[in-house]
Parts: sequence; C-alpha cells; structure tokens
Amino acid sequence: MEVTLLGTGAPAGLPRPGCPCAVCARALGDDARTATSLLIDDVLLIDLTPGAALAAARAGRSLAGVRQVLLTHPGRGPLPEMPAGLPGAVRLPDGRDLALISGHRVRAVAVDVPGTGYAVTGPDGGRLLYLPPGAAPAGPGGGPPYDLCLLDVTGRPDALARLRAAGAAALTTDLVAVHLDHDVPPGAETHRRLAAAGVRAVPDGTTVTVGDFRLVPDLPRRTLVLGGARSGKSAEAERRLAAFPGVVYAATGGRRDGDGEWAARVAAHRERRPPGWSTVETCDLVPLLAADDGPPLLIDCLALWLTDAMDAVGAWDDARWAAGAPRDLADRTGALVSALRATRRTVVAVSNEVGSGVVPATAAGRRFRDELGRLNAAVAAECEQVVLTVAGTALQLRP
Repeated sequence: MEVTLLGTGAPAGLPRPGCPCAVCARALGDDARTATSLLIDDVLLIDLTPGAALAAARAGRSLAGVRQVLLTHPGRGPLPEMPAGLPGAVRLPDGRDLALISGHRVRAVAVDVPGTGYAVTGPDGGRLLYLPPGAAPAGPGGGPPYDLCLLDVTGRPDALARLRAAGAAALTTDLVAVHLDHDVPPGAETHRRLAAAGVRAVPDGTTVTVGDFRLVPDLPRRTLVLGGARSGKSAEAERRLAAFPGVVYAATGGRRDGDGEWAARVAAHRERRPPGWSTVETCDLVPLLAADDGPPLLIDCLALWLTDAMDAVGAWDDARWAAGAPRDLADRTGALVSALRATRRTVVAVSNEVGSGVVPATAAGRRFRDELGRLNAAVAAECEQVVLTVAGTALQLRP
C-alpha cells in the first residue's frame, strides 16, 4: 500500500495566508505546506483540499482512479470545488466499516475533537491510521501495531503517547507528522523536535510505502539538556518526552518550607507536565536508573542533585573539603554516572551550564561551579544526544 501526501500542513496551510509571524515568513520551498490530504493507492482520497488535482499532478499522480473520497473533520465554509469525475465526499460515522472494490478496508475511528479518524487496511495487509488535526483517539485504541500512523504530533503529542500506551504504535511503526502549523519553526528545527520523539516529517507530494520503517528515526536512550537560567532547558526536556506514556519526572529540588517563591516555581513546573506523568521528589537517582523496565525518566535537574550531594559530604566547608570531602563527592558522582551508563531506560537529564559568566566570589561558589562542570562533562560522555538551550532555542551539540 502506498500513500501520497498531497499536503502535510494545517487546514489553513503553511504559511498561513496574511500571517506576519517569523515561522510563516520562513516556510519556503519544502517547508511550505498545503492542507493535509492523502491519496492511497490512487483509489482512496482522504480529505478534499483546494487544488487536489494539481497537487496530485505535481506528485506524479492522478485522481482519475479515485473511487472513494472521505472527510475527517468539519471544514470552515463550503467544500472546495470537487474535481471532475470524483465521487461525492462523505464522512463515515464512528465505528462504521467500509470495503472498497479495490480490496481496501476502512474503519472510522472515534477521536476526542469534532471529526473522524480512519484506519485503513490495504489489499496486502498493511495497516495505517490517519487522525484529523488536533485529534487523539477517543478510546483505548488497542490491537496490533499499525505500520504507519499519520497524526498531528506537534499539536497533540499526547495522541502519540496514547497510541504507544495502547500498543498501537511500536518501534517499527512509521510515524509521520501531518497538519504542521506555525507553532514550530520550520526546517531543521521541525525535524529535530520530531526525531526526538521517533517521528519524521516529509514534504508535500511525498509517497510513503506502508510497512517500510527504514526511515523511522532512531530514539536516543540518554539525552542531556544544558542551559542557563530561564533558557528553556526544562521546557525542551519535557517536550522531548511529551509523546511517550507514563513518564516519571524525578524532581531533585526537594521542599523548602516557608519559601513561597520556590513553591510557585515548583507549581508552575508541575502544571505544565502532561497529566499521565508521575512525579518523584528525590535525589536518590541510582535506583530509578537501575529500574530497566521502567517508563522514560526525566531528571530535573543535576545542579540541584549536586547541591544535595555536596550538602551530604560537607563540601561547602573548607576544612572538610581539605580533609577528604572531594573523594566522597567523587564516589557519589561516579555512582550516578555508572548508573546512567548501565541504564536501559530512556532518560532525559537537565542541568545548568556554568562557567560562562562572572567568577564566583567565594571558594564554595567556585567549588560548586567546578564540580558541576565536571559532572556535566561526565554525564554528557554517557549520552547519545547533548542539547544546549539559549534564549529558548535548542542547539544540538551531539550527534
């Protein structure tokens, strides 16, 4: 079964007509996208969009053989003009099955927004799932994994998390982002964000073979996200795991009784996490890393973990530092790095980047700066990906 993506953009397209934003201004060439529409084996058209016949011709396809046109979501305004010779467009009720003379079978899938998703099985047995913009499956969505899923990953990463939790999206599932809008910078940044979730984006006119998962991005097992204060490092780390179910958030900050400002910071972090995540407030990270069968783990952050470790060994005190605290601290950091090296969990760790500003005025401050720099370097050496965030922009340092 082959799927030609006549368009891959949001319903308004990208760039949006008349939009002055920076994303729309940069959406040129392959990053310019018309509204998402699928042509399956030249016989099934899903979502009728303006200029469908021209889009098909540009992709080297024809609509002459289309025997069924399906709609997924209520459009705004009248339907685009129907190309000559096409059957009338319909939207199937949820749960309804449709069999085509070509051997394709379609099932309407309920979603949690106005609209309908479609699960299509081809004559060769290949299976795909297509969801409308801003939609996630309304039910559990169990069953064998699909070979191809096309959905709004940038707008609804939780939709992919639900599919993964239900086993409908597996490591061999080709995940293609559609309905791309101006909420993510185009080009390299779009591909970087999607690849971190095991998803890819393709230009309009691309034909995808269902069941060919050779282009599925490899997921990194360990990632370190560095950045200064308010650089966006925590948001970047959370975004990297938003499409995965059951994430464990290891908060190393602990509690500070009577500190209202700190409590407000913690509350803001907690509120933006997906509802399916669990939070563990601890600095005892080694057991979490050793739980090989656990869900993805987000550690935020290593700087606070180091603060706790230095408290435990008395590293702030000059006399204790001179009397053997460095060895005790090295044992703790060594155990953490070894656990990270051995873990089989997916891990995203956050840490502060240090050493680029004013030299701390105290010996203890300089000690913390030096030890955090060493810890960051040791953790980075064990990570497949290392990212530096500056002014809300992520720079991939590795690979």
